[in-house]
Amino acid sequence: MSAAVESFIAMLAAERGAAENTLAAYRRDLEGSEDAIGDLASVSREDVAALGDAWRNLAETTVARKSSALRQFFGFCVDEGLRSDDPSPALPRPSARRSLPRILDHTQVEALFARAEEEALSGKPATVRMLALLELLYGSGLRASELVSLPLEAVPRDAPFLTIRGKGGQQRMVPVSNRAVQVLARWQAVRPDDGKFLFPSRGKHLTRIRLFQLLRDLAARAGIDPARVSPHVLRHAFATHLLEGGADLRVLQTLLGHADIATTQIYTHVDSARLVALVNERHPLAEKRSAQ
Repeated sequence: MSAAVESFIAMLAAERGAAENTLAAYRRDLEGSEDAIGDLASVSREDVAALGDAWRNLAETTVARKSSALRQFFGFCVDEGLRSDDPSPALPRPSARRSLPRILDHTQVEALFARAEEEALSGKPATVRMLALLELLYGSGLRASELVSLPLEAVPRDAPFLTIRGKGGQQRMVPVSNRAVQVLARWQAVRPDDGKFLFPSRGKHLTRIRLFQLLRDLAARAGIDPARVSPHVLRHAFATHLLEGGADLRVLQTLLGHADIATTQIYTHVDSARLVALVNERHPLAEKRSAQ
């Protein structure tokens, strides 16, 4: 990796407080680009344009992510005097299409909880932990990385909130339901005294991969296709079902920790029927029509 890319990664860590996963993603994208066209601090506009061919078999979302990383890098180079020009206009510009999130319906979520609650009656630590993980994924909408890395001190005592450190080191307060508080108390009673994390594993914390595996195993036992279930799918279900229940989009943005409300707006597709009914019932013109 070139010195310029190293400096850019260091800037992301120091000035933006980017998380390790974010830094690793930028590093992979920039290293891959340098493998394709050479030192990014000195490549020409024509070299950058050649990335279109190098990336032609990639998904549009992947191309968009790589292009974004390069645009930020070239802007950094210009600001730091490492380049006198910005060749980023030559980068590929895929169409900005976003896939709709996969979600579980209410019946499927209820089946997951029913199975987890039944198994937790045994009092075995693994089963109580599974129920606690499920409560926080669906009940609070946490990202997988946020959940597994929760410190023990994050468990609410007086106030029913978790303090979450999300993407880019940004903190937010997330409400915890009475159900989740009770399950967390059950988990703490059987939790092994092993380190500072709420969900410890081998001296560290439970990994995202292991969380993914545990959820899919639970789904299979609950009679749900495991391919339909993941930590992110439960986060989507949390957001979708809150919106269906009348949650404000700005509130949802805060709960999910989205920096841009445009990211949150993707959930509005699931609630189109409720929105149409709302317009028909509540709009002033609807009242006039019903009075005729």
